[in-house]
Amino acid sequence: MNGDERPRVRYEKKDHVARITLDRPAVLNAMDLRMHEELAAVWDDVESDDEIRVAVLTGAGHRAFSVGQDLRERSRLDEQGVPRTSFGSRGQPGWPRLTERFRLSKPVLARVDGYALGGGFELALACDLIVASDRAVFALPEARLGLVPGAGGAFRLARQVPLKAAMGYLLTGRRMTAAEALRFGLVNQVVPAEELDDCVAEWTADLLRSAPLAVRAIKEAVMRSVDIPLEEAFSASYEWERRRRHSEDAVEGPRAFAEGRSPRWLGR
Repeated sequence: MNGDERPRVRYEKKDHVARITLDRPAVLNAMDLRMHEELAAVWDDVESDDEIRVAVLTGAGHRAFSVGQDLRERSRLDEQGVPRTSFGSRGQPGWPRLTERFRLSKPVLARVDGYALGGGFELALACDLIVASDRAVFALPEARLGLVPGAGGAFRLARQVPLKAAMGYLLTGRRMTAAEALRFGLVNQVVPAEELDDCVAEWTADLLRSAPLAVRAIKEAVMRSVDIPLEEAFSASYEWERRRRHSEDAVEGPRAFAEGRSPRWLGR
């Protein structure tokens, strides 16, 4: 480690929203092992705190969401003989990282301003929604560094854009503009940088208007069924859908509609 003991992550909770900020702006929010450890504790809390309904992930400053792995730390670890990683982070600090938290039930929105490179792009790809500024830049440059996008970038990008396009970016490390990401459907919305926070607030408000159990049930059903045959998707068992179906909120929604008022969600 480099002896810097300052926290790597800022974590705030207010009005049912968790705000997670990668906080190393001097190094463009590069992720070292300590940051991964701090993030693991944050994601544990996001999932366990019933008051949290939405998480917003961003990077400090306006230059970068995150440029990915702290390569200076990786170089030091190489000199110390610490084994190199490959696909996935099992056995590494902070496991399971967001990129491997396949059962995280609450929606995570990535607020991307500036660079989202390498592991930073992989982190954004693992989120459910991405809102980006028009100066956002995405790339997986690992091939140019003798590395692989081991936090799921190779897998997720090939699932989220046409295969030839994904291979072009993966094999060359070429950069993708915010406009290109929007055209591919990788991001939900692109706005001028000065409008980014307002746009994120609008998306967050819309998520909070939705019933929390319905949101979790839908996310679970989508993520578990996306790679299985449609017939199997209909017959699969979904835990959060079981909870929603037997919840007070499932009664509250239709009742509120019939009474001409806004629903009051209890999350149970």
